[in-house]
Amino acid sequence: MFLAPRPTDSAEAGFTVIEVLIALAVVAVCIVAVGSVMATNVRGVRSVERHVELMQMARTALATAMPRRADLQPGTLSGQIGDYRWRVDVGELGGDWAAPDADATWIPELVTVHVQSPTGAAMDVRTVRLMRGQQQ
Repeated sequence: MFLAPRPTDSAEAGFTVIEVLIALAVVAVCIVAVGSVMATNVRGVRSVERHVELMQMARTALATAMPRRADLQPGTLSGQIGDYRWRVDVGELGGDWAAPDADATWIPELVTVHVQSPTGAAMDVRTVRLMRGQQQ
């Protein structure tokens, strides 16, 4: 048995204006939500890129600006690579590393590398270097 479609009169055919407006509002809300997620993602990527640039500059400053271990002295070194400013502070690690009656050849020193980008973003990297102790 074959069923033929019911005939529709003009009052029941198509969507009403209210239905179309509601559908458009739902689509608009979805588009705004997707746009917001994409904008947040772009900001996150830019933040990671700035962090990577600062890390690369800190690494460059450590590799090129740091004197050899034998020439490293407590104090501050500073300079500029491109538009990035860097500062290296060498100081005591903390605590009393000099044991009485000990012949310590090496003493740990705290080395802090501060890098600042042209936009003002800054980063500190801390490491420890062994430096020759005072010979008695």
